[in-house]
Amino acid sequence: MSRFSRRELLGWAAVPWFSRLLNAQDAPQDSEPTFTTAVNVVNIFATVRDKRGEIVRELTKDDFSILENGRPQTIKYFTRETDLPLTVGLLIDTSMSQDKLLNDERGASFRFLDQVLRERKDQFFIAQFDVGVVMRQELTASRSQLNEALSYVDTQTRSQLMRQGGGTVLYDALVKVSNEVMTGQKNRKAIIVLSDGVDFGSNATLSEGIEAVQMADTIIYSILFADPHAYGAGGGAEAQRGRDAMSRMARETGGAYFEVTKKLNLEQTFDAIQTDLRSQYSLGYTPNPPVKEPQFRKIQVTVKRDDVIVEARNRYYARPL
Repeated sequence: MSRFSRRELLGWAAVPWFSRLLNAQDAPQDSEPTFTTAVNVVNIFATVRDKRGEIVRELTKDDFSILENGRPQTIKYFTRETDLPLTVGLLIDTSMSQDKLLNDERGASFRFLDQVLRERKDQFFIAQFDVGVVMRQELTASRSQLNEALSYVDTQTRSQLMRQGGGTVLYDALVKVSNEVMTGQKNRKAIIVLSDGVDFGSNATLSEGIEAVQMADTIIYSILFADPHAYGAGGGAEAQRGRDAMSRMARETGGAYFEVTKKLNLEQTFDAIQTDLRSQYSLGYTPNPPVKEPQFRKIQVTVKRDDVIVEARNRYYARPL
């Protein structure tokens, strides 16, 4: 597999900012939306949890409220536990700080793909990042191709490190897969990031990485999986910086943040993501006021209950038709 230059990672492509739905006026409240180009709709996928972290599944359209740039919006389309096709990417940190963790990551990823992928409906891709970004498997619905690609995900050898130097271009990787893979896809889209969150050497900033993901209408599930000895005794500040980055990218894209610990292992984390993907609410509205120029617009999704937490993206990139 060839590597890509980091200088290539920041090219911005034109991004469709909205999902489009069919048969809007006549659709019953729990009907499954179908994508088309006829109706201009902002589509939001939301997960609702109670204070114990359990997913809440029994809400109706009337339980939700949406503000766009502080202005109330009318929810026109609503489905529960949507079964729409998935487009999911596994983005795996293969820098030297992850060397002792990769076997566990591969094993849990094999199991996740086996349980989640519906070969006639969903698509997955696999990419790794260290000093550069390598696409191990382009989007495919083939479980066998994905499993084979996972077997090639590995850290660099010492000779490669000596030639290229160290690096962990997490932010560049977010930009690359958003622009080159997720842009233009119309299904539910998610990137699962397995990393300690520490970035060295990216041309992009964390904000630019998150912005690229938002412009591609994609959410991030970030899994903090860290070797506590990777940065030595003085690595506390780096570890916290990585933790903050992983938490922020999930929060601002409407995904979820997980930290692998003795109480929550990697397989349990993947199980939680699988449940989340199958338990989302889909909310759609026509923006008011209409979009007249390209811009980011803030979104706030709330539920009319005090005992729940809503996970949804906090802004989207609006483009006029």
